[in-house]
Amino acid sequence: MTLMGNRRKAREIALQVLYQLDVQDKLSDEQALGLFWQHFAKTEDGDADEASRAFADELVRGVKSRLEEIDALLTRASRNWRLERMARVDRNLLRLAVWELKYSKDVPVKVAINEAIEIAKRYGTAESPAFVNGILDRCLEEVGPK
Repeated sequence: MTLMGNRRKAREIALQVLYQLDVQDKLSDEQALGLFWQHFAKTEDGDADEASRAFADELVRGVKSRLEEIDALLTRASRNWRLERMARVDRNLLRLAVWELKYSKDVPVKVAINEAIEIAKRYGTAESPAFVNGILDRCLEEVGPK
């Protein structure tokens, strides 16, 4: 699998773990990651490789460590939507993408946004890709280029 494929898989895994943490807020990052790797490590195309696993872990820990800052940015960017009213998939996908936009050193801005849109097409509603794109564009105005 290519690096892009590995990273996409890692983002999808991170989204699933962040979703779980959103639903079960008593779980720690480590517990949620442990549960995922124990029960769902098999993916559609086999086991998650070490690179995917390491990147997924980095994404989850990164988002959770900066959650207040990320949520504050999303709140400012989503003018007519409160975070708690957003669909869980969209909210956690936005958190993931904002972490990549703002804190990841090796992910270009276009890649972070495009990946979020593509994942929104797979896991969100019909409106999710446009919603995610619009919010991320506003976030990018504040974050600025890397």
